[in-house]
Amino acid sequence: MPLQHTIQKAVSLTGTGLHTGETTKVTLHPAPENYGIRFVRTDVKDSQEVEADIDNVVDLSRGTSIGKNGIKIHSVEHLMSAFAGLEVDNCRVEMDAQEVPLMDGSALPFVELIQKAGMVEQAAQREFLTIDDFMLVEMKDNITFGILPSATFRATIMIDYNHPALGAQHTTLFSLKDYVGDFAPARTFCFLSEIEKLREAGLIKGGRLDNAVVVQDVELTADHIAYIRKLFDWKGPVEKGSNGFVNDTELRYPNELARHKMVDMLGDFYLLGKPLLCHIQAARTGHAANIEMAKKIRDHLKKKKKKREEGAPPPVSLEEIMEILPHRYPFLLIDRVLELEERKKIVAIKNVTCNEPFFQGHFPGDPIMPGVLQIEAMAQAGGIMGLFGKKFDKGNAIAFLGIDKARFRGWVRPGDVLRIEVETLQDRRNTMRFAGKCYVDNKVVCEAELFAMLGKKGDNL
Repeated sequence: MPLQHTIQKAVSLTGTGLHTGETTKVTLHPAPENYGIRFVRTDVKDSQEVEADIDNVVDLSRGTSIGKNGIKIHSVEHLMSAFAGLEVDNCRVEMDAQEVPLMDGSALPFVELIQKAGMVEQAAQREFLTIDDFMLVEMKDNITFGILPSATFRATIMIDYNHPALGAQHTTLFSLKDYVGDFAPARTFCFLSEIEKLREAGLIKGGRLDNAVVVQDVELTADHIAYIRKLFDWKGPVEKGSNGFVNDTELRYPNELARHKMVDMLGDFYLLGKPLLCHIQAARTGHAANIEMAKKIRDHLKKKKKKREEGAPPPVSLEEIMEILPHRYPFLLIDRVLELEERKKIVAIKNVTCNEPFFQGHFPGDPIMPGVLQIEAMAQAGGIMGLFGKKFDKGNAIAFLGIDKARFRGWVRPGDVLRIEVETLQDRRNTMRFAGKCYVDNKVVCEAELFAMLGKKGDNL
């Protein structure tokens, strides 16, 4: 299991808060194991620590703010995203004002600050929040979340704005290893008409035309430009953008706006206090929806834990699947076990997403899941069933020796949920014969019989 991390030394940066316009110095300090991320206001006498936790979220109007007993810390999302992306588990954050600086509108300045401090591995193991159920949540304004079981953390985001410069964009984070180079530099964005109204209302006091990607959705006449300069006390350029953005702001990525939504979502979900193991699929989300979904995940996990404590038979968790099977992404083809009778029957599922690596080469213009991988999914389900009673003996292994009566009866496409049912036909001490079927929407798409031998790892099975 991976270990927890903190930073090696204290480091600081100073910048201006978007909403308050105050100058804030942020100092990151190393923290002990199991400390988590905690914020402290040094400008408040005897200020208590505020844990970075969804239960402490107090405002989501224009960002994510946390607080406790009257102490508030505004705009934590980009800093929290940097912690999530670099897998920092423990850190004490001291601030001499109430808002985390906006900097250039991205998470990159905070990433660079953490990299400057350096990372140190700690003795305690990381604890993960494992999602082994499929969750689909639809919210107002066509906001949708799909949470799929996964052996690693992955996330996909789609946005859709009715503006020619934006349109529909999507992005996928396949691994946190991609965070620094592919997501952290993505900047926040806003519509010019929106920030004008906010500034007129006395809000976003620290907002400028160079700390966000500003979408031009109003006509920039000479009089309007003069008004903008006065409103924002801005002496820099204010020019009509031919690319749809004020001052022809050059995007850092073609889909920079979708990538920034990923930055925000990672920061918001890290307020769960522990890293997730799942694949998040989100459409048209924002801070309020992120926090609402994070709370639903926490409630879901609490209910499952309560059921286990009350004596309900535990399902086979993703961690147990990975203990039993030697497979890992992209070859682990079981996401969740629904039913299990030891050495008799198993029902499992595989969520087939558009991001499966085999779709890149297997009929990419008309993606279909390879039939041999459906049989492999049956074999893995059979392996779990055959070894489950011996799961704590990591020396056990299963080897498949034959496949009979294989038939392919339907297509499996992106978005399908493959239900795998395997039953034991014959069980003779060290050998087993299974009958397996794969279903999509209760229709059989594949079936086969498999023959396997059980033994010890290292044996010549």
